[in-house]
Amino acid sequence: MSDRRSLTDWEADGFTPEAHLPVRVSLLRWKLGRKAKQEPGFRFYNLFGHVLRADVLTAASQRVRANKGGPGVDGVTWATIDAQPGGETVWLEALAEDLRRHRYHPQPVRRVYIPKADGRPRPLGIPTVRDRVVQQACRLVMEPVFEASFRGCSYGFRPRRSAGQAVGAVKAALVMGWWVVNADIQSFFDSIDHEQLLRFVQRRISDRRVLKLVRQWLSVGVVEEGKWQPTPKGTPQGGVISPLLANIYLHVLDSLWQHRHAGVGQLYRYADDFVVVCRRKEEAEEARRIIGQILERLKLTLHPDKTRIVSMKEEGFDFLGFHFRKKPSKRTGRLAPYAWPGTKAMRSVRAKVREQTERRRLRVDLPELVGDLNRVIRGWRNYFRVGNSTKKLADLDRYVRLRLWKFLEGRQGARGRLTPIAFTAWLRQSGVAYFYPPGRGRNAALHATW
Repeated sequence: MSDRRSLTDWEADGFTPEAHLPVRVSLLRWKLGRKAKQEPGFRFYNLFGHVLRADVLTAASQRVRANKGGPGVDGVTWATIDAQPGGETVWLEALAEDLRRHRYHPQPVRRVYIPKADGRPRPLGIPTVRDRVVQQACRLVMEPVFEASFRGCSYGFRPRRSAGQAVGAVKAALVMGWWVVNADIQSFFDSIDHEQLLRFVQRRISDRRVLKLVRQWLSVGVVEEGKWQPTPKGTPQGGVISPLLANIYLHVLDSLWQHRHAGVGQLYRYADDFVVVCRRKEEAEEARRIIGQILERLKLTLHPDKTRIVSMKEEGFDFLGFHFRKKPSKRTGRLAPYAWPGTKAMRSVRAKVREQTERRRLRVDLPELVGDLNRVIRGWRNYFRVGNSTKKLADLDRYVRLRLWKFLEGRQGARGRLTPIAFTAWLRQSGVAYFYPPGRGRNAALHATW
């Protein structure tokens, strides 16, 4: 992967730098991807040297640091690393030397649990900072190799692809689609077969040092409440390399579907969450049967209760936080597909707004409160700005202002009564963000109550 040509020459060949990556690292990824696409049967045998590059490890470190996250089983944080003599620079040099001299050994993953939207616990694996950086460096190098063959129906955790694109594609397919297989893989991340996954990785990579790292990360085990447990299968949710490995594993589903069964329906997948849009009920039933057979080969199963066939004439379905349903078009009167934030997503964001404006925070400075609230609003707004979300977003704006009204009344206490004029004046100068800013077409009327 010589860099003797100038950057201008590479740009003339089609290279476009990736955002938030050093140009030379981005160029390396582009060249790896071009090689993989030009020679589909080529197996990369010398990737480990790229993992060791100082600019690759630095870029990996910056990404891991930006993602924050808690410490692993060793308790080391970025503050710990920065406090050492030489800080991050010396730490990365030592890490590269350990990798080069085969002294690097991953540590068990710390397992914690976070609540799902339905209140049930979801296991989350937290590798050490050291392991996360090495995983990220490997991901930077491995990802373009597999991206060259990943299918267009896959949207999750891929460069230049997003959930918004998946939502738009599903909505477009529903113009002609009337039946949907809304699928759920049972305990996907806990059920991935290690030997099959490694065979899939070996289809494109023969570098034994990289393969050894992947095998070590899969089999290193987890620590829960101070006790080590083996991991004979699965890959931890929370591991930096896990989304790429999940896409490699389910690439088999994508490829078999597009090569042999594309006429049955259109597949749209985001990580382990996917739907198949079909025209007829018989096709949807066939799609469910075929998917079950493919997943059986991967030692996976469809969740019997959560996987269902949906008639778009009668009901809708949830996918990626959106609710999809067909309603009469205001323009033509014919049934047309719509997508808006689902009930779970609305309940979740209301809970976050409520948490920021609880009475226990009455002593928080108002600028701090507004900053915390705006982070919730902007993050949620940026995700749900696609689709037909205007009314839902305006409903949330009213909810935010209701919560703020009660919050300010609580701060004022017995000192006096908060008036609508005073509240409106404060609101205008406070800097509180909108889920859907007023004044944008017909939505202005939705905000008129405030």
